[in-house]
Amino acid sequence: MIELGTSQYKRVTISLALGSFIVFCNLYLFQPMLPYMANYFAVSETQVNWIFAASTLALSVCLVPWAVASESIGRRRVMLIGLLAMPAIGLTMLLTNSLLSLVICRALMGVSLAAFTSVAVAYMVEELSEKAFAHAIGTYIAANSLGGISGRILGGTLTDALGWQLAVVVMAALSLLGTALVCYWLPIQRHFKPQKGMLRYHNRALISHLANPSLRLAMLIGAVNFALFVNLYSVMGFRLVSAPHNLPIGLASMIFLCYLAGTVSSKLTAQWKQYNHPVDGMILGAAISLLGMLVAYVDHLSFMIFGLLLVSFGAFFTHTLAYAWVSQHAKRAKATATALYLVHYYIGGSLGGFFLIYCWQHGGWAWVIVGGSGLYALMFSLTAKLKRQSKAQPKTTKTAILGANKKMEAP
Repeated sequence: MIELGTSQYKRVTISLALGSFIVFCNLYLFQPMLPYMANYFAVSETQVNWIFAASTLALSVCLVPWAVASESIGRRRVMLIGLLAMPAIGLTMLLTNSLLSLVICRALMGVSLAAFTSVAVAYMVEELSEKAFAHAIGTYIAANSLGGISGRILGGTLTDALGWQLAVVVMAALSLLGTALVCYWLPIQRHFKPQKGMLRYHNRALISHLANPSLRLAMLIGAVNFALFVNLYSVMGFRLVSAPHNLPIGLASMIFLCYLAGTVSSKLTAQWKQYNHPVDGMILGAAISLLGMLVAYVDHLSFMIFGLLLVSFGAFFTHTLAYAWVSQHAKRAKATATALYLVHYYIGGSLGGFFLIYCWQHGGWAWVIVGGSGLYALMFSLTAKLKRQSKAQPKTTKTAILGANKKMEAP
């Protein structure tokens, strides 16, 4: 096993962090562009949301198939296939002349992104010692978050200055360079053993996880939470570029720096769980996020920014606790359980956009509050059911909780 501080450890950590950074840059590149693309294709806000939703939907449904494929052909090969496909798909977007063809390309991008996302942590678990993994996973998670922020800001600023095509070209070039470095740095796996006939095993595991009400409720909480979180940002992007604010796309994309509040709150969950129940933390996170949506109603930039900071803080707090809950309460096939959580997570983000953007399109932020409040009510109902369910189960040991914390990821 690769030990902490060795040259091999540095190669694994840097290459996987770089790969993760590239993946999330590509995933969120178009989110701040949505108002611009609506004007470019002369379509409604709801229709243009397909550019963003197609990639997240495709990613969600391909996570488990890529994970199963990696059992036979190896984690490293699957990750490199996905990374190599990204710049090619990106450049193909330049040949599109309709919204439909661009949406198809973005769906193909989601398929390629899922290849890396589904197996990167499994690679680390198999190749790194326990101590090395505990340190490497933190770097990997930070790269997830930084990639998401950077991709959004890059997409918004370049589109504002030079058009969306140049943003895609720059992203494709960065992806190609990053992929070349990952191919060179990432060591060949030495502890991976190919396994055939895993499809039936994973199918049984998936059915078992979905039949477990404790896991199912946590996954649904993650889905609703992400549906609200990521799409309140999308709606805010439309709001800021519209009258009376009329901000340029590049400046409006800076709102994604508010994500950093979530980086802080996700780290606070460890302290919370030492003294409080995780489900109570999910409720608290949802309440803070709800407060943020209400604060952002005030049509002043400072209130909108503060509202987004609260939304980020609360949503990441809930996500981290829900994701850890799934990992620690899965009785077997934990990797499949966490992948299934991410499936719900990204599907929620995809479908939630159509709902909240529809609310914005027909009634402004007031209707967003009405529609969002319905989703928050659903999340509070799910957390209440999960709290009742947890009272009927034995408490998880501290060791199990700490082990689950090592596997947590951020969007």
